[in-house]
Amino acid sequence: MTATFQRNALDISYNGWENYETWNIALWINNDQGLYNLATECGDYDTFKDNICEFYPQTPDGVRFDDPAVNVIQIDSNVFDI
Repeated sequence: MTATFQRNALDISYNGWENYETWNIALWINNDQGLYNLATECGDYDTFKDNICEFYPQTPDGVRFDDPAVNVIQIDSNVFDI
């Protein structure tokens, strides 16, 4: 298990997201029905990532779901409402 730590709670430098990787993953989860359905079943990003990476390791734009640059805290609070 890996841990991702938020570097700066106020750093929202890419379209309101910390970075491109976080924005891209949130974009795909929120705009792809299959990913959204899986995400709502999983309940948090780490569970979602564990379930999807074996079969679908990256977004169609090439951002890996397990990329260490992804701000898991920001994804959880904005996509999963945690």
